[in-house]
Amino acid sequence: MTVELLVLLIVIVTALAFDFTNGFHDTANAMATSIATGALRPRVAVALSAALNLVGAFLSVAVAATVAKGIVRLDAVGGQDLIVIVFAGLVGGILWNLLTWLFGLPSSSSHALFGGLIGATLAALGWSGVIWASGSDGVVTKIILPAVLAPIVAALISAIGTWLVYRITRDAEEDKVTEGFRWGQIGSASLVSLAHGTNDAQKTMGVIFLALVAHGTLTKDDDLPLWVMAACALAIAAGTYLGGWRIIRTLGKGLVEIDSPQGLAAESASAAIILTSAHFGLPLSTTQTATGSILGTGLGKGAEVRWAVMGRMVVAWLLTLPLAAVAGAICWGIAHVIGGLAGVLVVFALLVGLSTLMYLRSRRDPVHTGNVNEWPGEGADPSAVTPVTDDQAAPPTSDRTVRPAGGRTTSADSNRSAQV
Repeated sequence: MTVELLVLLIVIVTALAFDFTNGFHDTANAMATSIATGALRPRVAVALSAALNLVGAFLSVAVAATVAKGIVRLDAVGGQDLIVIVFAGLVGGILWNLLTWLFGLPSSSSHALFGGLIGATLAALGWSGVIWASGSDGVVTKIILPAVLAPIVAALISAIGTWLVYRITRDAEEDKVTEGFRWGQIGSASLVSLAHGTNDAQKTMGVIFLALVAHGTLTKDDDLPLWVMAACALAIAAGTYLGGWRIIRTLGKGLVEIDSPQGLAAESASAAIILTSAHFGLPLSTTQTATGSILGTGLGKGAEVRWAVMGRMVVAWLLTLPLAAVAGAICWGIAHVIGGLAGVLVVFALLVGLSTLMYLRSRRDPVHTGNVNEWPGEGADPSAVTPVTDDQAAPPTSDRTVRPAGGRTTSADSNRSAQV
């Protein structure tokens, strides 16, 4: 096995690792509201989302083409240099994903990836190495503008949808409305999962395509290989099934207290926007879209919004591109200074070490299926709904068990194996 091939394999493994983190980081986008309202049991929710992410990854390659050909000027770099740029960008994206997961912040995995790639490219090639704007292509058109518009549009659509839902059902029996919308949430959440696979899995496909072009296995005009699509689909599905419970708790309980009608409105708005962006090849942030939709449900209902939590999310959004870019640039610098296979291995070891530290830190305050619906520091509220765990009944009904929000978990909860 040649050194070039070994480096390529390391990059492909790292790309699939990023896809895995993307899966558990973004599970909340589709399933947080369904878990929060009790429409789906936590484990059933993530299993359903994983299966639909897998299917969605095969529906389109428009986003993959944008990532592969719309960020780095392929005519300005090639061979081993391009492979190292891709590798450094991936490491930067993974580290930012894990850091925001540790703090339970639903930041954009897409922007973490793009930031890492942009930072590594800037460090290697300078300003001219990045395609900033070129007609309908480039970072500004394909990444920055959608990032600004997506949460605003999602919040507006979701707010209108929520207001209409409550307006139409205002004279109906509350129990029947709750039960009906909880069933509806299963369909809308499934659609978001399908849309997420169509949008997010392709970003890693595009990155692996870049690495294969750099190695000479493919040319930039070749079609995306089926094995790349299948590997990325499986990686994001596996990550989704793991369940990013820390972020699910933030989106499901931390921003707005969500009822079933709100959940359906939020998920429907998110799915419509994500699928539209995938059709046009826009690598949209599903996280920002889903968060905007959830915020819109609170505004549409006139419910209390935890603006402090929203503020922390916005700060994370603003920092994602630049800090992931810094991480990508530093990783490229380390690999470049050491040089060759040794430089790549040192950066890979750094990734493994920092990832392990963040995982171990997360075990001090584990979030799992038993406490995912309990927001820390929340006062007692006799109207709060007990989270539907995997030990409880599967189908959504109007029968709801009540206990104080934020109360102590049961012995069964505390004995349940802590999950990521």
